[in-house]
Amino acid sequence: MVPQPCKTCHTEHKGRDVRIGAFDHQKFDHSATNYALRGGHASVDCAKCHVSAKTYRIADRTCIACHRKDDKHKGTLGPQCADCHTEVAWKQAKFDHSKTRFPLLGKHDAVKCEDCHKDGRYKDTPMACVACHRKDDHHKAQFGDRCDTCHAATDWKSIHFNHDTDTTYALLGRHRLVKCESCHTGNLYRDKLATNCIDCHKKDDKHQGSLGTSCSNCHSERSWKEPNRFDHDKSDFPLLGSHAKVACADCHKSTMFKEAPLQCIGCHRKDDKHKGTLGEQCQTCHDATKWARTTFDHAKTRFPLLGKHQPVKCEACHKSANYKETPSDCFACHQKDDKHKGQEGKACGSCHDTRGWTPAPSFDHGLTRFPLLGNHAKAECKACHSSVLFKDASIACNACHAKDDKHKKTLGTQCEQCHNAKSWKAWDFDHDKRTRFPLDGKHVGLSCGACHTRPMETRVIASSQCASCHAKDDVHEGSYGKACQQCHVTSSFRNIKSRNANPKPG
Repeated sequence: MVPQPCKTCHTEHKGRDVRIGAFDHQKFDHSATNYALRGGHASVDCAKCHVSAKTYRIADRTCIACHRKDDKHKGTLGPQCADCHTEVAWKQAKFDHSKTRFPLLGKHDAVKCEDCHKDGRYKDTPMACVACHRKDDHHKAQFGDRCDTCHAATDWKSIHFNHDTDTTYALLGRHRLVKCESCHTGNLYRDKLATNCIDCHKKDDKHQGSLGTSCSNCHSERSWKEPNRFDHDKSDFPLLGSHAKVACADCHKSTMFKEAPLQCIGCHRKDDKHKGTLGEQCQTCHDATKWARTTFDHAKTRFPLLGKHQPVKCEACHKSANYKETPSDCFACHQKDDKHKGQEGKACGSCHDTRGWTPAPSFDHGLTRFPLLGNHAKAECKACHSSVLFKDASIACNACHAKDDKHKKTLGTQCEQCHNAKSWKAWDFDHDKRTRFPLDGKHVGLSCGACHTRPMETRVIASSQCASCHAKDDVHEGSYGKACQQCHVTSSFRNIKSRNANPKPG
């Protein structure tokens, strides 16, 4: 180390030759060093810190070097005394507690250090509230050691815990008035408190568990006896129409609400005028608005009610409670009305319709074996059908037109061979095309009765031999046989074919 001249610190006093310690050292400016003297340090004698006159430059600058005897912490807070103490006065601490893990808030700021830091030990001071407030814990450690969860530093008696926001179980209605220990009977942090209503209200459950444990479906926090939250519409039986006005006790005979019947008949058996004959599915016909009003739409069934079926009473057709067994064929209900004695079958709808049993406007004669053509379409049914046994009526023309047959059956009874339905007098028969006996010569123009003399049933059967009609004209008295046409011609019976006429070669 390079020695410094004495005059750097000392001044010379004339006439005095004294030791260094007596020199005037006011000339030395300590602020020019690495350790400026501030506060109480400025009035401290040099020798207090510079214990050796020869080693001023290497004086220890740490607080603890001079203040070890003042360290009541016994070194537990380390040698950095300046972190808390100032040069103004050793007892005046400048420690900023807000920079620690335990800021001093509320009434903590006014508490003396030693109230919390016993025996000057700062570093290991517990931060849990209960360490200082054990005597204030009226819960006897039931709610754990985290007093700050509920209590505030402003005042021990002030509770800042908000059950609505600080937990998943908001306190509503009457729950706000309940004491904490009424629900929290065990250790708050060790024993997790159940949030189901039934855990606290099991003694209040008059349903004896039949409705489950979700009490909040019906009850509210306003009052246990006020079941105003239950939404019946979300149940298996929504309350519609008049049901919405019915008192609970009218259907629920006991507090076991699920035992109440869902079937209409459970409450409306006394209203069932059908005496069970239409079954127990009352809602099929009746609605909740008014029992007397029926809503059943028969049009959606296999048997829509049309015409005169509409005003008919249900029980007139439905004889049993099993609707599906009710027959849908007309004959089942109208057998007594069948004047045909079953002859026309059971498909009454083929002729009759629901507008009225009589007449039968739906019958299509064109689909029968005897379509009504010409004047037949204008004829009344009874003109042909003498009785209601319609199938007994014959389809032969002669059955109705025997009185009109001027041929007296000599042309058979198949009138339609010549006559048509347009007019009885209008007839047409082509003998050449429809028979094996073409009419030529004198045969043309003859009346039918000239040849057809014998009455016949159905079709005409007549011989085509000449002798059948000309036996009286045979002067040969049969000696030449019956094949008259070999000699005679139709232009005149007296005209004879030439016997010498040889046929020309083919």
